[in-house]
Amino acid sequence: MNTRLRVRLLLAGSAALLLLVGAVVVAGILGKAKPIPPEKIVTAERGDIARSVVARGKIEPLSKVEVKSKANGIIKALLVDVGDRVAEDQILAELDKVDLEAQVREAKATRDGEEANLQAAIAAEAKAKIEAANPELEFIRRDSVRAQELFKQKIASQQQLDDASRALEVSKNRQQLLEATVQTAGAQVEQARARVAAAKAALDRAEELLRYATIRAPIVGIVLTRNVELGDAVSSILNMGSAATLIMTLGDVSSVYIKGEVDEADIGKADCGQHVRTKVETFPAESFDGVVTRIAPIGKELNNVTTFEVRVSIANLQGKLRANMTANAEIVLEEHKNVLLIPEAALVYDKDKNVSAQRLDPAAKQGWRKVPLKIGISNGQRTEVLEGLKAGDKLVLP
Repeated sequence: MNTRLRVRLLLAGSAALLLLVGAVVVAGILGKAKPIPPEKIVTAERGDIARSVVARGKIEPLSKVEVKSKANGIIKALLVDVGDRVAEDQILAELDKVDLEAQVREAKATRDGEEANLQAAIAAEAKAKIEAANPELEFIRRDSVRAQELFKQKIASQQQLDDASRALEVSKNRQQLLEATVQTAGAQVEQARARVAAAKAALDRAEELLRYATIRAPIVGIVLTRNVELGDAVSSILNMGSAATLIMTLGDVSSVYIKGEVDEADIGKADCGQHVRTKVETFPAESFDGVVTRIAPIGKELNNVTTFEVRVSIANLQGKLRANMTANAEIVLEEHKNVLLIPEAALVYDKDKNVSAQRLDPAAKQGWRKVPLKIGISNGQRTEVLEGLKAGDKLVLP
């Protein structure tokens, strides 16, 4: 009997001990915070931050020139290719010059002939002037006066007087004819001079067309496109205007610009002269500094979205930026350096728009403790913290 009682008491005590241990374990499990995944823990760090708007667009050369020929012809030589750098006045291409050189020789021959005609006309004028001096007229005039005196003295007959008068009139008429010949010779000299001038002008045009057959670079830059090959026919811009053959396109890429679009919600924050940081996909780790140089006064609407064109100029002395690269130009509105930063996702807002963060605290029931913050500027990814945290504090993302 005593043995049974002892066994029952032992079993009851064991059960009570097990219940006590279980209660303690359960209490420990319930009282301990759940572990926080490492990917939800971030750190407050110091760094630089800027508030900005982004204009996306294409890289364009500062100046771009379409090279066309002033002469008609066939491409005989191409001395540069796409991507080559060229200096101002460098030879880019040559046209076939056989016909043009023949035209120059013909024009020179015509000029030489007209100059010879001019010399002949000058000589003819000089001869006419000598003949127009006509010394015989004075002698005939004296003979006529003498014949009149002798006729008065009854020494000379009427026939002799008439002959002397006739000779004087004939000599006078001849003198007028000689003077007219001088005027005609002078006019012929002027005509010859005009023909010489016209021949020289024709020679100048022929020589100029020959020079046009050598196509030179109008600017310093690089060859962006080359639109012809050897043997292609080229039409002159003087004849065809804008429809003339495009030979190549040159661009000055020592300085480039971006024509980007900024949404109307952000355009009010942008202004000419603002600093711009530009990134391109080709060089993701580099940033190219620029400045806003132009903002369109009128917006463009597309699909009910209004944007404004913004032009950003960028120095490109190393030539890394190339035409038509896609670029994101970050127009810096405000920038703070070496400030405390946390991810934008770590911020918690209550119904009154008060902002706070969940600072890691192992002693807290949830494993974190809510702390109020005073924040500064944000770039959409990170936010500046003015009060409430210090560098190195661990935060739990909500």
